[in-house]
Amino acid sequence: MAQKISLTRYLVEQQRVDGLIPSQLRLLLEVVARACKSISQAVNKGALGGVLGTADSENVQGEVQKKLDIIANEVLIEANEWGGHLAAMASEEMEGIYVVPNRYPQGEYLLLFDPLDGSSNIDVNVSIGTIFSVLKKPDDHPGVTEQDFLQAGRQQVAAGYCIYGPQTTLVLTVGDGVAMFTLDREQGSFVLVQEHVTIPADTREFAINMSNMRHWDTPVRRYIDECLAGKEGPRGKDFNMRWIASMVADVHRILTRGGIFMYPWDKREPDKPGKLRLMYEANPMGWLVEQAGGAATNGRQRILDIQPGKLHERVSVILGSKNEVERVTGYHQG
Repeated sequence: MAQKISLTRYLVEQQRVDGLIPSQLRLLLEVVARACKSISQAVNKGALGGVLGTADSENVQGEVQKKLDIIANEVLIEANEWGGHLAAMASEEMEGIYVVPNRYPQGEYLLLFDPLDGSSNIDVNVSIGTIFSVLKKPDDHPGVTEQDFLQAGRQQVAAGYCIYGPQTTLVLTVGDGVAMFTLDREQGSFVLVQEHVTIPADTREFAINMSNMRHWDTPVRRYIDECLAGKEGPRGKDFNMRWIASMVADVHRILTRGGIFMYPWDKREPDKPGKLRLMYEANPMGWLVEQAGGAATNGRQRILDIQPGKLHERVSVILGSKNEVERVTGYHQG
């Protein structure tokens, strides 16, 4: 029987053998993974733990928060604030940054996260997850400010997500491909199940919210119309549609078997570049997809090249199988 490789061993080898990550980043990623285990336990208890339903509050985007949104946010902050690896954190659920309190040592990294992606699926027992991104704090000044977080996605030093489904699976990149780890509840540790994850360049599956079709821009409508035309249309093949309304779940499917995910700009709110958040969702997911051989754009440019202008910036997202993403992007550019 092949020896099981734990997340800790995998990260130690990334640090010691391959020299890809420093020790402080390794320790930070282990803390994030432990926080995800705690969130997984809360999610699994569901109604038995009294964590379902709304919390009678709104986040900075004006969205009604679920009880688990708040719990997950608090778990991540409490787990990471005291370890000495971080200078500050930023969350989709908080208006401003959270600077590590003075009573704890301050590290050299910045952590961004969407504590619980897919909140609309919590009460109906559909897969949800945590998305995270790690940046290096600029060292040209003391302290930490919101401006320090406004780095393009290509400057990430680690990114990943944890999906809470039939299995709890952690998906991670430190810039050397994508690895997947499944939580072994008997051992209490994440165990490596797949390395060098690769997204097929071609696909027959697309994920998009079809109820918004009437609001789409022409390039997106053109692409979907071609997919729906099937074998008799210009693509010459039949497509299937998938839509879970949880970015973590939709991206996990793409990393597992290919496909394209789209949450594009639409005409309902023309002044907004898109719905998803650049720094908490699009950047980490975009890097994971690229590390697996896929592509991620906003329809006109690579997502990882976008320079953020504010902490909660939104963006149009098209990511997944490379040839399909390039086709949709070409329609926008043309």
